[in-house]
Amino acid sequence: MTDQGGGRLVLEPPQTPPDFLGTLAACEALSNWNDEEVLITLRRQHWQAVEPELLARGAAQVLDDDWLAVFPELLWQLPDLWLPQGRHSFPQIMVPGPHGQHPLRPAKPSGTLYHRNIPWLDQVFSIRTLDAATDLGLFNRWMNDQRVAAFFEESGTLDYHRDYLARMAADPHMMPVLGCLDGRPFCYFELYWARENRIGAHFEAGAWDRGWHVLVGDEHTRGADYITAWLPSLMHFMFLAEPRTQALAGEPAASHTQQLRNLTRSGFAKVKEFDFAHKRAVLVRLERDYFFKSRLWARPNPADPGRPLSLSVSAQLTNGVAQ
Repeated sequence: MTDQGGGRLVLEPPQTPPDFLGTLAACEALSNWNDEEVLITLRRQHWQAVEPELLARGAAQVLDDDWLAVFPELLWQLPDLWLPQGRHSFPQIMVPGPHGQHPLRPAKPSGTLYHRNIPWLDQVFSIRTLDAATDLGLFNRWMNDQRVAAFFEESGTLDYHRDYLARMAADPHMMPVLGCLDGRPFCYFELYWARENRIGAHFEAGAWDRGWHVLVGDEHTRGADYITAWLPSLMHFMFLAEPRTQALAGEPAASHTQQLRNLTRSGFAKVKEFDFAHKRAVLVRLERDYFFKSRLWARPNPADPGRPLSLSVSAQLTNGVAQ
């Protein structure tokens, strides 16, 4: 890699002929954690073997006769590096639901769904489905933790939690998963399709918009270093898993100031406050376009946040023509 300054990086070819996934992996490493903008450039004469696939998949764009550009906001929308099971297109057909029509939902997957190296932790964050047969004890222990029970309000016996997870498994719009570091579970997420969820009564959710609930069960994995790892990675997974997902929503308690602060720092906008039967909530929303254009997976902290972007797709390309 050669640093040309100003965020422009030249990726040098490997000793052996480059392949598509290896090229993506090298570009991921260069764009996984950057305060400032990064643009990865490839000299076309050295990357002829993979140029057609890079262009066809949208991983690269032509800058001029000599150079290709890999824009992180495009690269990080490809599923190849992060979704071990790949991604399949599920047909859309609308069916009746509690808040109007919603798409028929695909069958829920099992196993490891997502993985990503977190440079500032030097660990791999992954998401896997919760297995009620093997994870029940862990789930029960976390739910009965005093700190978790105070806001999740689902403490109970093993039998209570066995039934809770059975209801979750039977509900097409809900999916319980575990967040792991180097394979060790440390947090729990409930992912849901927003239109069928209780939140769907309070805003006009898109057909494939999603939401989530979270608890961090391991007290040793709380704090900024961990939040900036799992929170954007979870958002990344949900955007990758379904390319028709245009926004992610949440409904934290209006009194949960720390969670609201974390969400705001992570790119979520506060839309409005509203009432459930059990709490006053804040509707928060994160748009797909904003997540990728702002490169929110990379823990950005630009020196001058008011400065216009110079290495983005919009700044470098107009109607496909390099500037």
